[in-house]
Amino acid sequence: MTAITRMFVIRPLALFAIIGTALAMAGCGINTIPTYEQQAKANWSEVLNQYKRRSDLIPNLVESVKGFADQEKTVLTEVTEARKQATNIQIPPDILTNPDAMKKFQDAQSTLGGALGRLMAVVERYPDIKSGQNFLALQSELAGTENRIAIARRDYIDAVRAYNTEITTFPGRLWKTALYPSAKEMATFDIPAEEQKVPKVDFGKS
Repeated sequence: MTAITRMFVIRPLALFAIIGTALAMAGCGINTIPTYEQQAKANWSEVLNQYKRRSDLIPNLVESVKGFADQEKTVLTEVTEARKQATNIQIPPDILTNPDAMKKFQDAQSTLGGALGRLMAVVERYPDIKSGQNFLALQSELAGTENRIAIARRDYIDAVRAYNTEITTFPGRLWKTALYPSAKEMATFDIPAEEQKVPKVDFGKS
């Protein structure tokens, strides 16, 4: 076999070998870690988006209640201050791999949620507020937002669980060591399992 003949035989074989190796690597999970990571980040963006949506509703909600029940200054102030704290938190770039920063963020959002719950309890004492068209519209919007928050948070938790499992178990752990050494476990929400379910928020309508 001449050198030229061997070259024409070897080149296609080498090409097939490269393609075969690439397909094998793709099939055994080489891209799983970055895929899971991007999914978790996308879900985190949705969590932030829904929390912002809730935050944007609060000023109008407070104003609609204040018009009927200005004497409830303590509760109204609680909601306003909780919103201020939640929106003023500096979210560090590494929050997804920083459990302390994630807990601080979660605590602020939980405080705001609790304040909103107390505000709605106050509203129950004021029929004029409950029947106001502006308040009813805001109440419905807030209820929908709370449901979307629960869904977004649940999806993020599931995505992080998949990602963390992948980088700490075989064969993902091997790929992490070989190709993704900077990959770190992501922080998740420290909430009871029952709270990960989508709540039925009706604020006393039922």
